[in-house]
Amino acid sequence: MASLPLRLTLLCKILIVEDERDVADLIRLNLEDEGYAVVTCGDANTGIVKALREHIDLMILDIMLPGMDGFEAMRHLKQDTRSRGIPVIMLTARANPIDRIKGLELGAEDYVVKPFSPRELCLRVKAVLGRIKRRSSSGEIRRGPFKLNRYSLVCELEGQALELTPTEFKLLTVLLEREGMPQERDALLREVWNYSDRIYSRTLDTHIRRLREKLGRHADAVRTIRGVGYAFVWDDDSAAE
Repeated sequence: MASLPLRLTLLCKILIVEDERDVADLIRLNLEDEGYAVVTCGDANTGIVKALREHIDLMILDIMLPGMDGFEAMRHLKQDTRSRGIPVIMLTARANPIDRIKGLELGAEDYVVKPFSPRELCLRVKAVLGRIKRRSSSGEIRRGPFKLNRYSLVCELEGQALELTPTEFKLLTVLLEREGMPQERDALLREVWNYSDRIYSRTLDTHIRRLREKLGRHADAVRTIRGVGYAFVWDDDSAAE
């Protein structure tokens, strides 16, 4: 059997939220030709649902949409821990610099004005995905006032290094990497300690308590999920003053 082109091994899934069918199809065909998996929809509400339910690596989001516009959709995406990490390229017919600044301030990675070259858009998609990959490969995780580096084993909170034990560091790393996703107690025991028996459950609780003590006023970011385990949840709006 003939081998697949190397580019098809990327398997990156891109969501296009664009109400003009011909424009969405043009983008989809060009991205599929580059080896990406593509999902499309014509309104922001459906786009948000798809972003939350599917593993989306990048979103191309039109601003002028029926109902909720792209700016409001961006706010919803960035407020939800399940979707705030999805990189977004905003697409619009409006060339007003103020709109571009607004989109970037809301967290967009790039901003493309119609009419555009499909080839240029594909190159921008590739560039954004490349930047995201480099950030990940750097070993650095940033969330709110937290900055953690998996390679140097240094965790900073509000610019100050935290004195964590190796186990506390590993526990916080797992929780940060899966921000917003509840982690079962058994899963944490296996991943952090390589334990497979619930008799060690008190070990987990003890380390969570000590970790919270070191996080000070940000201790609530490590939340107890009753009946499940723990999760790291950072909410900018409810952050301690």
